[in-house]
Amino acid sequence: MDLKVGDVVEVRSEAEIRATLDERGELDGLPFMPEMAAYCGRRLTVHKVAHKLCDTQTRTGLRRMERAVHLTGARCDGAAHGGCQTNCSMYWKDAWIRRVGETSGAPAPDPRLLPLLEVGTRKPDRPDHYSCQATELLRAAPACLPVRSMGQYVTDVRTGNAGLRRTLHALLIGGFNRLQAVSTRVLPRRLRLREGRRWGFLKPGLRGRTPTATLDLKPGELVRVRSKDEIMATLNERMENRGLGFEEEMARYCGTVTRVQSVVERCVDERTGELLTMKTPCVTLEDVVCQGLHSLNCPREFVPFWREIWLERV
Repeated sequence: MDLKVGDVVEVRSEAEIRATLDERGELDGLPFMPEMAAYCGRRLTVHKVAHKLCDTQTRTGLRRMERAVHLTGARCDGAAHGGCQTNCSMYWKDAWIRRVGETSGAPAPDPRLLPLLEVGTRKPDRPDHYSCQATELLRAAPACLPVRSMGQYVTDVRTGNAGLRRTLHALLIGGFNRLQAVSTRVLPRRLRLREGRRWGFLKPGLRGRTPTATLDLKPGELVRVRSKDEIMATLNERMENRGLGFEEEMARYCGTVTRVQSVVERCVDERTGELLTMKTPCVTLEDVVCQGLHSLNCPREFVPFWREIWLERV
């Protein structure tokens, strides 16, 4: 459809979408989830063109996605997936949307759609585990996208996903990180730049068990993200605090004042489909997402989870 950021589209009717799906409620390996059915017939704006994504399951780098977009305001509320609070930005295949102005009939309900989609919310071999777009992304995007594939950066700029300056910035960070990764494999420690660490040079300050703090934060409360040094003092050598990772994209928000969006209690593990219950409190923050600068402009825009020990009340 050659869509660009800001284009207005209409989600097709239930009947039209049902006609594109296989027996698992999928198109090209990508599920159409029950949470998406509520958008049928609605007009939405293209937020990002989802031509690539970062692999957070096996850490292989970028993957190529074909004919899909993210729509503004269309995030998964987890209602059909055990109340998962990951708040993922959903993928919309070109076949599920149309440009506004294209000929369309009255929105047609299809009583077969929701039962089909509900079947697809569970793993076929493990019915106690969930299946969603996040858990199935490696099937929906099986091809790796090399850093040297320059077409992806042209697409970033052409579609409006990112400006030229930001794209060059992301490309330089990506190239630097790959040089650092090579240096850790071939150079002795004394010859590595900043110990071979990725751009941002985050260095955790702990070994073994990490500390915790409970602020009992509530949605709407004003908070400040603590400084990088304060957060590094709470992380182990794997850059984790009680199993929750902290990344370079999150460090860009250090010192930022914002509000608590939600308290996170449950999330689906995208590697296994298991519904996890948080043992240590964490929250999400308003308007705080992964911008993709450290992942070559990946447009997924994750909503990071924040330990309360990384925040302070204002």
